[in-house]
Parts: sequence; C-alpha cells; structure tokens
Amino acid sequence: MTEPLEKRLEKAMAELQAAQEGLARTERELRQASFAVLSSDRAVRATVGPQGELTGIEFLENKYRDMSPRELAASVLEAASAARVKMNRHVMKAMAPFTEPSSEVPELKGFELDWERIFGPEVLREDDEDTARGGRATPAWRDALGEDGED
Repeated sequence: MTEPLEKRLEKAMAELQAAQEGLARTERELRQASFAVLSSDRAVRATVGPQGELTGIEFLENKYRDMSPRELAASVLEAASAARVKMNRHVMKAMAPFTEPSSEVPELKGFELDWERIFGPEVLREDDEDTARGGRATPAWRDALGEDGED
C-alpha cells in the first residue's frame, strides 16, 4: 500500500528541517575548527583555520637556525599544505551526511558536491600518510631538494 501524498510531504518537510538544522550546526562547528601539522623534519608546525587559511607558524627547537632558507621554506610549505589537506578532509567528513540520499524520503537525494573541484585532487587520496607518519606531514619537499629521506 502506498503512503498518502500528504504523509510523504510531511516526512519530507520534517527531514528537510532536520537537515537545515544539522547543516547550520555543522557550519557553526566548522567555523571554530583548526588543524596543526608538524613538518617531517619536525622543525615547523603550521596551523590552518576553517577555510584552510594559514593562521600560525611555529619554528620548533631552534632547528631553523641550522637550515638553509630553501630548506626552511620547504618545511613551512610542507606543514602548511598537510594541515590544509587535513582541514579539507575534516570538512568533507563533516558534510558527508548532507550528501547522502534520504532513507525516509527517496526523492531527497542529498547535495552533490565535487570535492576534487573544491579542494583539489590531493584531498581525495585514500592513503592517509599523515596517520602512517604519526600526524607528521609527508616529506614531499625532499624531492625538490634532491633528498630521498634516507640517512
């Protein structure tokens, strides 16, 4: 037996209201978010805000004093980039429930978002190297310096 149109419309409106409230709550929470990441050489910690903007740089343990300008710049860029990717992934995870179709009202498909277009392809990589490296960024900058990370 098919559910009356009035009942289906009531369910859809309730679900839409709940989604709007959830989205507003998620937006408030995301406005307060920040992520900090250490460079692989542990010389720099970069912090980004909710829109991926750089909000802080810390030079740790005076390591910068023994680094060339090029090495220090690479370390800063590495940490900032990794922190930005973490923030982007956090936003994707927080917004995921709003991209799913409704279980109650099949006509409500959820939002379609092109994450790669919004954040770039690096955020979609499945291999989360940050986790594998204990929260530190990957040493991609070493390639630019001709280093392979081997001691």
